[in-house]
Amino acid sequence: MKTLFYCTQCGNESSKWLGQCPACKSWNTYDEAPTAPVASKSKKAPASPLGAVARGERARPQAISSLSTADEIRFSTGMAEFDRVLGGGAVSGSLVLVGGEPGIGKSTLLLQVCQYLCRDKTVLYVSGEESPRQIKLRAARLGVSSDKLLVLAETCLDDVLAEAVSTDILIVDSIQTMHRRDATSTPGSVSQVKDCTLALMALAKQEGVTVFVVGHVNKDGQIAGPKVLEHMVDCVLSFEGDRHLSYRIVRATKNRFGSTNEIGVFDMGAQGLIEVPNPSEMLLAGRPLRTPGCCVACVMEGSRPLLAEIQALVTPTAYGNPRRMAAGIDYNRAVLLMAVLEKRGGLAIASADAYVNVVGGLEIDEPAADLAIVLALASSARDLPVGDSVAAVGEVGLAGELRMVSNLPARLAEVARLGFERCLVPWQGTAALKPIGNMQLTRVKTVRDAIAALGG
Repeated sequence: MKTLFYCTQCGNESSKWLGQCPACKSWNTYDEAPTAPVASKSKKAPASPLGAVARGERARPQAISSLSTADEIRFSTGMAEFDRVLGGGAVSGSLVLVGGEPGIGKSTLLLQVCQYLCRDKTVLYVSGEESPRQIKLRAARLGVSSDKLLVLAETCLDDVLAEAVSTDILIVDSIQTMHRRDATSTPGSVSQVKDCTLALMALAKQEGVTVFVVGHVNKDGQIAGPKVLEHMVDCVLSFEGDRHLSYRIVRATKNRFGSTNEIGVFDMGAQGLIEVPNPSEMLLAGRPLRTPGCCVACVMEGSRPLLAEIQALVTPTAYGNPRRMAAGIDYNRAVLLMAVLEKRGGLAIASADAYVNVVGGLEIDEPAADLAIVLALASSARDLPVGDSVAAVGEVGLAGELRMVSNLPARLAEVARLGFERCLVPWQGTAALKPIGNMQLTRVKTVRDAIAALGG
């Protein structure tokens, strides 16, 4: 029996232990795991998860015009926010991977949707971490009870597959606890995770069973196990949010049946996850009034506009080197905007500590929030409030100019819907825009003009 070393981050294999993985550049991630004995040539090849080889047939090419998508049936999970992230609902015969931090709400969400799914489908909930009694206690707390919801505490995937053939939906919590009898490595190893996922994919594609799989994450926030795990499944969902806060965001990082730009927003309470149909009001709840250093931006999450409160604090430093901190936005982007504000906006903040935060735990990665960040920094530096009814949308360039952003009409409609009376937008490409309701549009060309428009 040959011994190999596996990288627990990316699954790269090596015949000897390495301090740094040459594939993903991670340090101290190689574990020793024995491989299964080499099979004889007469041993039958493993079945294809797509069905042709499994039926003893040879796969034949087909004209794409003759293929039908009638078998791709979508069904609702009973939670509109979850359906939005999945692309309009779950697809029969799909394999969905749900990952997130411990205690974030992965098992809670999947157990909650069982109540709706069990109206006309049979669901098998398999747990390798909890006993049936523990699952019953959590289900009672969430108000989940149905004769069509079957619970199985098992870690051997072969036994799970034997029971799952007669069900419509299979939930596996979690993939890192499953193992195959014919594999010699321990549960959670690279080979076990790959083999178990391949078997679940074969079940989904051949039998039409919809499979939801819970995946653990490592200390870096990435789904634990080989990267090929995410390539094999049809959809990868990521749970985000601070476990110490009540709000949760579900984001699709991969979806073969829909968009990867949509998010679902939930509120974690004593009775489980509650949908938040209007995230903008949630993110702006408790906003301080007439306070310097606060400005509202409108960002797009898929097709949904969201209003986010940007807070900044600029204060004289007590150290030799000024401190810079950013939460909710990219740190390097925040430092870049501070440099633009210093050079192009005429504010001397290079010798001051500067902190930027996005309220509510939201992560912003688009440049449309640049103008709001700059105005929040300028407001804190001058100790003058931006205005409680003012929002800002625009990208900031290195020359201090403001550039057009996408989906501006949808953003302005959301700003006006929440009662804002004024919105700062870039001059470029907005000449044809008309004010919405009583909201006033202020078009500015540069960062200096934006600060002057607010009376700074």
